[in-house]
Amino acid sequence: MLRVLVGREIKLVFRRKSEILNPLFFFLIVTSLFPFGISPEPSVLGLLAPGVIWVCALLALLLSVDALYREDFDDGSLVQMVMSGVSPASIVFAKAITNWLVTGLPLILLSPLLGVMLNLDNDAFGAMVVSLLLGTPSMCLIAAIGMSLTIGLRRGGILLSLLVLPLYIPILIFGAMAVNAATVGQEFVGQLALLGAGLAFTASLAPWAAGAALRVSLSE
Repeated sequence: MLRVLVGREIKLVFRRKSEILNPLFFFLIVTSLFPFGISPEPSVLGLLAPGVIWVCALLALLLSVDALYREDFDDGSLVQMVMSGVSPASIVFAKAITNWLVTGLPLILLSPLLGVMLNLDNDAFGAMVVSLLLGTPSMCLIAAIGMSLTIGLRRGGILLSLLVLPLYIPILIFGAMAVNAATVGQEFVGQLALLGAGLAFTASLAPWAAGAALRVSLSE
């Protein structure tokens, strides 16, 4: 069932290609603006690069999540799927997986290019990619909870940000710390282990919490 739901979501997303491209363009453009707003000095950019890339990736993922839910909610597809017996947890888990595949994974693939542009230390590229691989799925799952809670509300995007962004802070801290540690030649396995533990925790609990929230939102 999960594979069928993910296949459906991917087909729908590729019919609306702007939903894939907009977050990626946002990621590229916002990251590219930092050298103009802060300093073009390579040494300064190298220090800021881990935090800049992580914050921009976080915002790009948050930007993409609304499109995965809004159209299905507006045309009644979400209600029909739940009424037909599909588990709400499976629905939100499929949407979170799709969000990561069409937005999170391309962001990870683009991150080395932006790392070069921001003069990220060569030793930190591996840590950056691995930390994003561990952190971005957790962010997609957390966003699924927030979206399930706010989907029935008008202008729920602002409330979604208020709900989700505080929960992103630990992921952001440990992800940026791992890259910073690699930059200065320190061990970063501990930070990656914490990101992995966070991913295991969110993967086991978030679909059920988001599914319950979605059921409540659709029943109102």
